Amino acid sequence: MRTGEPLPSLGDVLALLDTGRWHWDTTAGLVTVDEVTARLLGLPAEQATLTEAQVRARLHPADWNEVTGVVRLAAAEDTLAEVRIRIMDDRGRVVRMVRSRSKPTFDPLRKAYLLTGTLQEVTEPAPGTPAGRRAVTGDWRRSREAFLLDAGRALAEARSTQEVLRVTANLSMPGFSPDGLAVFGVAGDRLTIIGHHGQESDDEDAFTMPLDTAYPAAEVVRTGHAIYLSTPQQYQARYPLTWPLAERFGRHSWAFLPLVVSGRTMGTWMAAFTYPVAFTPDERSVLTTVARMLAQALTRAGTAENERALTDGLQRSMLPRIGPQRIPGMSLAARYIPTGGGLQVGGDWYDVIPLPNGRFALVIGDVQGHDVRAAGLMGQLRIALRAYASEGHRPDAVLSRASRFLYGINEVDPVDPRFATCLYVEVDPAGGMLDVARAGHPNPAVRMPDTTVLIRQTAGGLPLGIDPDADYPTTRMVLECGETLLICTDGLIETGGHDLDTGWQRLRGILERHRGDLEELADALVQAVHGPSSHHTPGPLIDRREDDIALLLLSRRAEGRGAGTGRDTVQPSLRRTMLTVEQAEPERVAEARRHLRELLHDWCSPDQVDSAVLLLSEVLTNVLVHTDAAALLEAEITDGPQGRRMRIEVTDAGDDLPHLRTPGELASSGRGLLLIELLAHAWGIAPRGKGKSIWFELDEPDEPEAPPDGADGAAAPKPHEDRTAHEDRTAPEDREYP
Repeated sequence: MRTGEPLPSLGDVLALLDTGRWHWDTTAGLVTVDEVTARLLGLPAEQATLTEAQVRARLHPADWNEVTGVVRLAAAEDTLAEVRIRIMDDRGRVVRMVRSRSKPTFDPLRKAYLLTGTLQEVTEPAPGTPAGRRAVTGDWRRSREAFLLDAGRALAEARSTQEVLRVTANLSMPGFSPDGLAVFGVAGDRLTIIGHHGQESDDEDAFTMPLDTAYPAAEVVRTGHAIYLSTPQQYQARYPLTWPLAERFGRHSWAFLPLVVSGRTMGTWMAAFTYPVAFTPDERSVLTTVARMLAQALTRAGTAENERALTDGLQRSMLPRIGPQRIPGMSLAARYIPTGGGLQVGGDWYDVIPLPNGRFALVIGDVQGHDVRAAGLMGQLRIALRAYASEGHRPDAVLSRASRFLYGINEVDPVDPRFATCLYVEVDPAGGMLDVARAGHPNPAVRMPDTTVLIRQTAGGLPLGIDPDADYPTTRMVLECGETLLICTDGLIETGGHDLDTGWQRLRGILERHRGDLEELADALVQAVHGPSSHHTPGPLIDRREDDIALLLLSRRAEGRGAGTGRDTVQPSLRRTMLTVEQAEPERVAEARRHLRELLHDWCSPDQVDSAVLLLSEVLTNVLVHTDAAALLEAEITDGPQGRRMRIEVTDAGDDLPHLRTPGELASSGRGLLLIELLAHAWGIAPRGKGKSIWFELDEPDEPEAPPDGADGAAAPKPHEDRTAHEDRTAPEDREYP
């Protein structure tokens, strides 16, 4: 070239240097190559656009992983990415070594890497030499620092021994990566194996040898010094007796490094390679650093596993063992799940207590806190409750004594007082009668035979331990044949960011959809509140409440079913519930209305549901206003030849019968029975031995009723003769309140 002549084009210069050009867009997954690059890849020497899979098929698998790692690192540090790559033929043989240099950039909008670079054939260094090992990446020290940071983070996050071993097996070291790993431990005076990867063996669990054996891992434990064996000849010459143990795996180089914690060698880490490794100072430095991090991670994981085993064992030892055949005519299932953080202990518990009167009690509770003190108080409170119940006290007396007991403990240690919520259910297996006393605990839920789920509102008092003189009223209900009772702690309801409302909705869906026995249902409920899909709101996991969980399921077997099946049967022909409204609890009228709406959740006529709720409110209010007795609500849905029918009955102990009359325009009362006469399909008043009951019935239409004609939209009265043929219908002249 003469002075002043123009420079040749870049393409001509690269062609003279036998250097190819290429461009890679990771979003499109396409690589554009020129003629030289295509030829170096073992493809026809012509410009082409290849897919990533086509390019990857020509590269050594280990080198492809190295390429992606170097590209990410170079893009993050805004430097050149240089890597040596082995090109493979169709039979998997290495045909040449090439060097790639590129300048990667990252597009944050497309979240993709864009690379333009060169490719040039280089002389392949001898295996096992320092040059050979450095040929994998161009910037060893930069890759090493990034690798050690990633390895330290991954090992620090591992929470069990198996997680630590998996993380170590997946580490891709800069320039060299072992494909066989083993971690040896010490048990007394013998060497054992904790775990391994890439060492196919059928008897690894039985592997053990004395520490004085001429074996590299044993020598490392004895001396505390690492052993590096670059070739099989070195291994065989130094350890001829144990060489057959390693020979069958076909490795070429080995590194045995001590796992040291607090100055004590706790084991050995073995890294084995299928190719010769010279173990340069840089390589030994990386291996030594990884061994130190591995030792710390294994120690943390072992300590955490021991603590979890200890706390879980102690917690479960405080809980009863539930036998499958303990309760005649009933099935019982229970679960306890410790909290996922901290010491994994908490104050949740459950208990099943045989009572002197032949009944039994179900108890579930939650002591405030998730620490050792909460677990200790839980054990004391459980024993106290069992003692009070075994003395034959009623549910309200049991909770009152337990509250006084916990209050006394808080007085002894006023620095850290604790309270506890509790639900106590006395069960009569013969009739299904439940007497419920509640101390600040979530209400129970009942799944009916047709899988309808109701939250049973019960009277309650303060949590235990707050007021030594607190009262705990008792609520009576009946568990019908085929029904299932659920009592649980708030952890089952609120875990995953839920509140009481959304948490109950989640559990309601599981209860309504599930088919199977109680054990399967208990597992389904626990599974529903664990895992990412269970969380109600997004955000960091630390912001979501995690709590221990206790639950009890009690099912009364349907009539005619074998005593040993223990499976739920769906009986859509019956849905029945009861509720008591005391004179001193007028607010429970609203609960009764809500209870009835839940019972009629799938009734096809919303107008009839509104009518039923209105009539129920009128009847309950009349009982509270005109008598001194409590009102007992019984509501049921039955299937008949002409479809479903709801029957609402309210019973009280008053002797005076109501009176059907026509009130004046300015009258403030007297319209209750008139509304029943207009809206109900059938109704009546039945005198009892003591007191009376007022009932009404509504038949479900075949399809939702159309709105009636007329501007006011009032329901048209039904023919009188459709509502009169009932034996217990009281004559009009006998129905009056004084």
